Amino acid sequence: MSGQILLSPETGNIIGTENIVQQTQPIIANIEAILTSAQMNWNNVFKTTVFMSDFTNFYSMNQVYAQYFDESTAPARVCVEVSRLPKDVLI
Repeated sequence: MSGQILLSPETGNIIGTENIVQQTQPIIANIEAILTSAQMNWNNVFKTTVFMSDFTNFYSMNQVYAQYFDESTAPARVCVEVSRLPKDVLI
């Protein structure tokens, strides 16, 4: 799966536009729901790529990310700062 940004299904607008935690938590929960619907879980994830528009938000994003992965079995991860993301999301 790819391209997970936090859009309201009702309005199509971004949720939590000013806060990386408000965007990260539901995005990861959505990914978890997609995995569950495919009868999979986080153990099936071997690599993640996180695109962020401001790398100074890394610590806050990582606090949320760490809630979903056991440190000893976490997938490989790449975090990349980009100049802009679709709809000006933070992650």
